[in-house]
Amino acid sequence: MLKIVVFGAGGKAGGAAVVEARARGHEVTPLVRSAADVTDPVAVAAGAAGHDVAIAAVADAGADPAVFFRAAAESLVAGLKAAGLSRLVWVSLASLLPNSSGVPVMDTAGYPPEFQPFSLAHRAALDIIRRSDLEWVAVSPSGNFDLEGEPAGAYRLAPGDLAEHITYADHARALVDEAERAQFRRTHVGVAS
Repeated sequence: MLKIVVFGAGGKAGGAAVVEARARGHEVTPLVRSAADVTDPVAVAAGAAGHDVAIAAVADAGADPAVFFRAAAESLVAGLKAAGLSRLVWVSLASLLPNSSGVPVMDTAGYPPEFQPFSLAHRAALDIIRRSDLEWVAVSPSGNFDLEGEPAGAYRLAPGDLAEHITYADHARALVDEAERAQFRRTHVGVAS
């Protein structure tokens, strides 16, 4: 049994991770923004203390993504280190994954320009995490979240492809698998149904 702290537990991805981890018998601390500001390293350290692994599925729709994701990444790196926790499972974006040709989806022709700022903000956050000494893995849908389909109860690894889909429940299975097994280290993987 692991002690898992989930930052962003009030969102769909974080909430699904809480449900999945608890179903497997892990001790889970779900943290929402009002309980632990992920952009405050002191709050991150306090929330992460005594845990084995952190899952971060964070966003703030009311904030500038360029400011929020950079601050969240810097705070997680500093706060987890202060708490003595070295393992982070970070929820990332499909747009940062390489497609089957090896090109990040956001750098391909036809990628919607209105999504670029959000993708660039996530890329900056992932770069901060990459430069840290955390044992991290980024897990994202290889495409989009399926909001209406039934969970398959499984997932597969897949390159970036916006035509792919995965339910929040199946994505959470991948997040908790990584929390348990640390199969991938210091890399970004995509998952699809």
